[in-house]
Amino acid sequence: MMKLNLVQRLSLIVIFFSGVWTQDTQGPMSSECLGDFLRITLSAEYFEDKYLSLFVVDQSGTAWELDEAMAAQCGYTVTHTTCRSIQLRASALSCHSHLEKDVFTVTVQIKASHTPDMSNATTHLKSASCHYGLWSPREIKCENNYMEVSVRREVPQTIKDFVQDEPEDWALVFPEAKAEEASLWQIVFHQPEEKRALLVSNAWSAGYGLNASDSRVLLRVPYTAAQVQLVEDQGITFSVLRSSTFYKYQWVILMVDTAVACPVDGVDYTNKTITWAVPKYIPPLSAGMTGFKDVLVEAGVDLHRLSAKEMASRKYVLLNELTTITMKIPIGAEGGYYKTSVSNGQFGVKYTINLLLEHQWEDNKWGLTKYTIIKEIETPFEQAEVAITNNLNLSAGLMNVTVGTFLPDAELLNLTIEGVVVAVPEAVQHGFLIHRTSYANGSKAYVLQVSLDAPSVKKEYMGEDMRAYTLNVTLTFITYPSSETFVVPVVALSAVKDAVLPSATGFCDGRNLHLIITRGNVDQNWLPFISDWHLTQEAAQKYNYILRDNGTHLAISVPFLSPHVSYEGFHTSAIKASFYLILKDDITLAQRRDFSVSCLFSPSELIQCLPNGTVIITAIKLVGGEDLDTALLVLRDRQCKPSLVTERTATFKFNVNTCGTSRKFNSTTVTYENEVLYFRPGDDIPIYQLKFLCLYPVEQTADVPYESKKNPPPSIQPGSGCLALSLKLFKEKSYSEPYQESEYPLVKYLREALYFEVELLQPKDARLDLNLDDCWATHSQSQDSLPQWHILIHGCENNKDSYRTVFHEVNYSLRVKFPQHLKRFEVRMFTFFQGTSLSQEQLYFHCSVVICNTKQQPLDLFCPRRCNPGKHRFAHSAHPHGQVSSGPVLLRK
Repeated sequence: MMKLNLVQRLSLIVIFFSGVWTQDTQGPMSSECLGDFLRITLSAEYFEDKYLSLFVVDQSGTAWELDEAMAAQCGYTVTHTTCRSIQLRASALSCHSHLEKDVFTVTVQIKASHTPDMSNATTHLKSASCHYGLWSPREIKCENNYMEVSVRREVPQTIKDFVQDEPEDWALVFPEAKAEEASLWQIVFHQPEEKRALLVSNAWSAGYGLNASDSRVLLRVPYTAAQVQLVEDQGITFSVLRSSTFYKYQWVILMVDTAVACPVDGVDYTNKTITWAVPKYIPPLSAGMTGFKDVLVEAGVDLHRLSAKEMASRKYVLLNELTTITMKIPIGAEGGYYKTSVSNGQFGVKYTINLLLEHQWEDNKWGLTKYTIIKEIETPFEQAEVAITNNLNLSAGLMNVTVGTFLPDAELLNLTIEGVVVAVPEAVQHGFLIHRTSYANGSKAYVLQVSLDAPSVKKEYMGEDMRAYTLNVTLTFITYPSSETFVVPVVALSAVKDAVLPSATGFCDGRNLHLIITRGNVDQNWLPFISDWHLTQEAAQKYNYILRDNGTHLAISVPFLSPHVSYEGFHTSAIKASFYLILKDDITLAQRRDFSVSCLFSPSELIQCLPNGTVIITAIKLVGGEDLDTALLVLRDRQCKPSLVTERTATFKFNVNTCGTSRKFNSTTVTYENEVLYFRPGDDIPIYQLKFLCLYPVEQTADVPYESKKNPPPSIQPGSGCLALSLKLFKEKSYSEPYQESEYPLVKYLREALYFEVELLQPKDARLDLNLDDCWATHSQSQDSLPQWHILIHGCENNKDSYRTVFHEVNYSLRVKFPQHLKRFEVRMFTFFQGTSLSQEQLYFHCSVVICNTKQQPLDLFCPRRCNPGKHRFAHSAHPHGQVSSGPVLLRK
C-alpha cells in the first residue's frame, strides 16, 4: 500500500487505458484538467520497480514532501489506478498552487531511485495549469480524504467607505488579532456542548486548512479532524463540521458560515446493483435557507461528467426525487473496475467505482450553492475461484498448468515447492518454467511448465499400465498497492499409460531359493514383504537371508529350510518348496505385486546321518496343515522333542541308539529307522508321520528304497552314513600307545611280538559287535596280492602257523567305551621264503571283519562271538562286513 510519507517502490505493469488528455501527455508524467481539479498521472512504464518520493513545489521553489496529513490539509488526493500507476489529484484552491485570473497552476516534483535509501535518485519536475470557471457563492467539495468549503468574501459598501484605523488601535482592542498577519483571524467550531475558537495558526497546527483570496474564504477539513462529528440524517451518516470563520477588513471583523457536511455511507448492494442515495436537504448546510430550488444535478465517473445517453449505455440510473438524489450502478458496469482483495487469507475481488455527483441549488440565503461529491464505492468482498487447467504435452514429456486468470493488481510473488519457498526467478533451478499470459482486458494468467521427470512431480501407480503424475505446488501472490498476500494451491493430475511393472525370475541351486526382481518405473518406493513381515536388511540377516538392492534389481536368496518357505508337496524323491514375496506401497501398505519361486528339493536335505551315530532330522509343515504346532512334534519315544522350532519346521538331534530308533542288518549296511509324529491331545493315532532312515554301509553309502504310505503322509527317503574301521599296531601289550603314521615303516626282529587292534570307529552303537573273519599278510598294500599268509582263518588261529596267534581280552577303560567294538591279537614277526633264504621285503597286514547285532535272537552261525571254524560261510552275506589294513613292517637282520 502506498503511504505518502514513505518512500514507495512500485512494481508496475504495462496496460493501455483510455482517457481524454487536455494537456501534456509526454514524458514520465501526464496531466489532465477536470473542472476544478488537476490530475497528474505517473507513467507506469517509466516508474516501474522504483522507489518514489512525492513533493509539491510552491512559487518560491520550495519543495514540500507530500504525506497523508499534508494531502488532506492542502487539497491533494493520491490514488492508484487499475494499472498500478499513481495519480495525484489537486483542488484548484490547494496549498502551494498559484492562482492568476482564471488559471491555477500546480508544480510537483518526483524523486525516483532503485534503492530504498533514495541514493542516486533522479528528479522529475512537472508543472500543469488548468482553467476554472465562475465561482458560485458557496462551493462544497467532498473528496475521499477531506471536505472543503469555500464561500464568497463580500464587504458591505458602507464599510468600504470608512477610513482604516491605525494598527495600534487593533492591538488595544484585540491583542490576539495583531499576531495574525493574514486577513483570516480565527475559526469558531460549534459543538453541541460548547463553542471553541482557534486562531488560524493554531487551526493549521490542528490539521485544518484555511486560505483566503481576494474574493473567497476557504476551509479544508480532514475527515479525521477533532471537531468533526458523525450525524445521522434520513438514515444516512454524515461527517459534519459546524464552524464560523472570522476575517478582518480595515477596522471591521466579518464572519462567514463555513459549515460543511459530506455523506459517509448511504450505499446499498442488492441484486448486483450499487444504490447510492444522497439527501437533498442536509441540515448543517440548509440552516436558515428558504426558497430552495434545484438548478442542476449531474453525475459522472472518475471526475468525467456523463451525458444522459452515456449513462443509459452503461445502464446507470440517476434519479432526482423530491428529497433524495439516487444513483444506481450495475456491479461490473463500465467505468468501474475489479480489484483483487484478500479476506482471512482467501482470494477474492471487489468492484470499485469512483463516482462524481454534482448538485447545484438556489436559496434565499446563499443564492447558488455548488455541492460536489467524489465517492469511491467498493463492493463487499466476494470470494473467487481460481481456474487451474492442466494441458499434458505427452510427446514433450511436459505438464503445462495454467493458473488464473488474475487482475492486473495481483502478481506472482513466489512458489512453495516441496516445502521450500522459491522466488520466481529461481524456479527454473527446480525445473519450473513460468510464463505470464496477458489478455486484452488487462487480466493475466500464469503457465507453469514442468517436466514429468522433475523431482517435484510425484508419480504413483494407478493400476494396470497407468501412472498418475501429480504436481503439488503452492503459489503466493501479492496485491498492489495494498501488499496483501494470498496463496493458491495448485494440484495437477495427469494419467499416463506408461507404467512398467516389476518382473521376476526365480531359480534354485540345491540348497537355496533365489528370486530376482527387475524393477519397473512404478515401484521405486514399494517395499518387500513376506506376508505381513517387512523384509529389511536387518530382518534378512536375522534369518540368514541374502537381500541385495542396487536400484534396478532386487535379489532375495533364502535357504531351503527357512521359516518363510512353504512346502506344498512331499514325495519319496522330491519336496516342492515355494517362497512368496509381496511388494507393498510404502505409505498405504496396499499390495501392489506378488512373486513366487518354487523348486523341487531332495528329501536328503532334511536328514543328516553323522559318522558318530548322530542323526539330525528336520520335519516340515506342509501347506494345509497350518494348525499343526511344530513344537509338539515328537519321535517314537515321545520324550524326544525338537531342539529347534520355527513356525514351519522342527529339528531333532539324537543318537541312533536313543529315541526308539530301530535297526536292521543286511550284507552291506546297518539301517536305523525312526519317525517324526504329531498327536492331537488325547489321541494315540498320529495325524502327522514322517518316517526316515539312516544307512551305515561298511565301505560305501547305499540308498534303500522306501515307498511312503498313503495315510498318514509324508515320508522321507533314507539318509546314509558309513561304518568306519581301523587296524592299528601298538608298541606293547598294554595297548596304551599305537604307532603313529610318521613312524612307518616299522622295523622288527624275527619272532618279535606285534600287537594288533581292530576297532569299529563309527557308529557308536552299543548294540553292534565287531567279529574278526580272516587276517593275512602280503608284500604290498593290495589285499589280493601274492604271496599271502593267513594269521586268522574264519576268526580262528591258523593251525599251520608254528607260532599261533594270541587273542587278548578287551576291557572297558577311559579310551574304550564299547569293548565289543574292538578285537586285539598278538602275532610273531615273520617273513616269506625266497627259495631257501628269507625275503627282506616289507609286510602289510589285512583283516576282514563282520558286524553283528548283539540283540538279535537267536544268534546266527556267523555271530557266535567265539571261534567256530568251517560253519559260518553260509551266513556271511547276511551281515555288514569290511576290510582294513596296516603296515608296512620291515624285518631287521
